Amino acid sequence: MATHVLERGGVVRGFENWGAMPLVVRTKRHQVYHTHGHFWLMHFDTNPVVLHDLRKRLNSDPRVIRGNLVKLGDKLREIAERPDKTR
Repeated sequence: MATHVLERGGVVRGFENWGAMPLVVRTKRHQVYHTHGHFWLMHFDTNPVVLHDLRKRLNSDPRVIRGNLVKLGDKLREIAERPDKTR
C-alpha cells in the first residue's frame, strides 16, 4: 500500500507494525472465519483518486480481513503532526 501511494505522488509519513492480536469479533472474510489478525497503521497524504483506489485494493486483497481509511483533516497545518500512538 505504501508503494502504491508513493508511485502516485503521495507521501508516507509513518508506518507502524502493531503485530498479531485477537479480533474483537470473529469475522468472516473471503469465505473464511478469522479470530486473529495482524494490525498495522500507515499515516500518509494523497489525493482522493488514490484513496478510492486504495479502498478498492484493500477490499479485494484476500490477505486483508478489514481495512479502514480515516481522514485526519482538510488543511496541511491540521495534519502536519502525527497523532500520538494509542491503541
